[in-house]
Amino acid sequence: MYGNIFDSHAHYDTEQFDIDRNSLLASLPEAGIVGIVNCGTDVKSSLKCLEFAERYSFIYAACGIHPEDVNEMKQSDYSEIEKMLSHEKCVALGEIGLDYHYDFVPRETQLTVFERQLETAVKHDIPVIVHDREAHADTLNLLKKYRPKGVMHCFSGSVETAKEILKLGMYIGLGGAVTFKNAVKPAEVAAMVPADRLLVETDCPYMAPVPMRGKRNNSAYISYVAEKLGEIRGCKPEEILSITCENAKRLFGIC
Repeated sequence: MYGNIFDSHAHYDTEQFDIDRNSLLASLPEAGIVGIVNCGTDVKSSLKCLEFAERYSFIYAACGIHPEDVNEMKQSDYSEIEKMLSHEKCVALGEIGLDYHYDFVPRETQLTVFERQLETAVKHDIPVIVHDREAHADTLNLLKKYRPKGVMHCFSGSVETAKEILKLGMYIGLGGAVTFKNAVKPAEVAAMVPADRLLVETDCPYMAPVPMRGKRNNSAYISYVAEKLGEIRGCKPEEILSITCENAKRLFGIC
């Protein structure tokens, strides 16, 4: 069993955990988990993230509006999210960004909401947790415009795009996808990212790594991600976990 596991991106507020959430979360420290950032996707889920952060010492909250949820938002949601950023255990504004995969939400609407949240993050000097699915160019353009600190979570772009993200001083988050059989780009990025800019994550309940693929993901499964990253980078999984834990604490301002 490994220690020093810091899951930089989770969604324990989702319905997939309703059956056993409390017992699962209570068991995670025994599995080596020392920190989790639970990410909101709208006002309701962001409030849940704060509740978990208040209940569990090792859980921290990120509050924000996800691109797939912007159709349902009200103008007042901006101010509600902004208020949450002052909570002592809110460590990031997220999950925010752009998602052009399904086109459920008009791109112009996504761009407007993403830009406004970037403005808020810079105003409050708080990291962002960025979702980018098939929207690399637009995402990068806005990040270059505002230059927030933060992480590109579940990175799916090319090495070239990753280098542009790194030039902005941001971090790269990698999770279960790096273990998938045909995951060429994530493996290339995993080999290239400097050690001090790498984070590990689950995006649970989604994106469970091999050999747990298809099951409900949880933070303990990061051990499989660490083993794969160690294989790619030529180091021990324990080293990956130690470095990424320190990186997460540094980015999110956790002592």
